[in-house]
Formats: sequence, structure tokens, C-alpha cells
Amino acid sequence: MVRGVVFVDVDGTLVPSSSGQHLAGLLGHADVVREAEAGYAAGTLTNTDVSVRDARGWAGRTPAEVREFLESLPLVDGIADTVHWCRRHGLLPVLATLAWEPVGAYLCERFGFDRACGPRLEMTGGRYSGAVAEHLDELGKRDFAVRVADELGVELTRCAAVGDSRSDLPLFAEVGFAVAFNATPAARVAAHAAADGNDLRAVVPLLAGWLAAVR
Repeated sequence: MVRGVVFVDVDGTLVPSSSGQHLAGLLGHADVVREAEAGYAAGTLTNTDVSVRDARGWAGRTPAEVREFLESLPLVDGIADTVHWCRRHGLLPVLATLAWEPVGAYLCERFGFDRACGPRLEMTGGRYSGAVAEHLDELGKRDFAVRVADELGVELTRCAAVGDSRSDLPLFAEVGFAVAFNATPAARVAAHAAADGNDLRAVVPLLAGWLAAVR
């Protein structure tokens, strides 16, 4: 039985830096993405702006090529153990992220997250076209989490979120427990608790304490 949901961010949380920058480096447009993501962090660009600029660098590539690139994605330690802990305690682990859909799909397959959201890239003839098929912003990320909780019949007060930055703030405001992991000052202020380090298992004691309190 699902007692609750733990929504986990990707970029800055599971990936210490950015999955977009990692892939862009291998696809050959790292400078474009680095500049765009800096603009997003500063509030001068929207996530849509970033996605449009990034998507152009994917033109002509295949999903198989990108899947191979994802094998070298830098990740924090302890992801599998944290997912396992969540499932053992009736908490469904779900990725709530603005990373591209192939990134979320890869992490679900590798670590056992139940599902993921994420913007989608347009495909033409089995290759990425360089355009965005479906955008997603921080409000869409929050709305995805709300839909998942509703589908499972779980109140948002019995949901938790783990994230690090601006895109997590709307979701932090909706769930019963928010954990800032390696987070920006704004995310720390918005969260109920905080943890730091290179191991996701640092959030487990915080989630355990919250879970005991909401029983």
C-alpha cells in the first residue's frame, strides 16, 4: 500500500551540477546551455527559453546515442538505497524534474523510481529534430506532483519533496515535508529541513522523522 510519495528533483539534487550541461558537453553545445542555465538561475530566462536553446543542439541525434551518453552522467551516491528505503516504508519514489524526458526515463530504469516528468524533445524519422515537443516549467512540475498524488489517492500532506533550487519552490509549498538537499538559500528557506553532501542517504533520517510524525 502506498502511504505517501517522495518527489525527487534531478539537476542539482541527484546530478550534482546539471544533466543538461553534461549532455550538451557530449552533444557539442555546452557553452550555449551553460549560459542559458545561468540566466535561468538569475531569473533573466524562463525554462522555456533554456529548453529552446538547448534543444537545437540535439538536432540529428538518436535516442540510442543519448542513452549511451547518459551512462556517464555524474550522480550522487546512495540513490538506489534511498529509493529502496522509500519503497520499504510505503513511500513511492517519483522524479519531479525539469530535466529532459530521456534523463528521467534513464534514472527510473536504473534506480527504480516509479515515474518522471520532464520536457519532451520533438522526434522526426527516429532522430531529434532540434525542437521542443512539450515544455515544462516549475509550475508544471508542481502540477505533475499534484496529479500523481491525486491519482494514487494520497493527500499532499503525506507527500515529501527533495530538491535544491528555484524550480522546486512551488512544489515545496504544496507538500507536507520539503527537504533542501545541497540547496540554494531560497530553497533552504522554503524547506522544512536541509541536508548536504554527496550521498542522498543523508535525507533518509529526515524523511524517517517526518514519516513517524504523520502516522
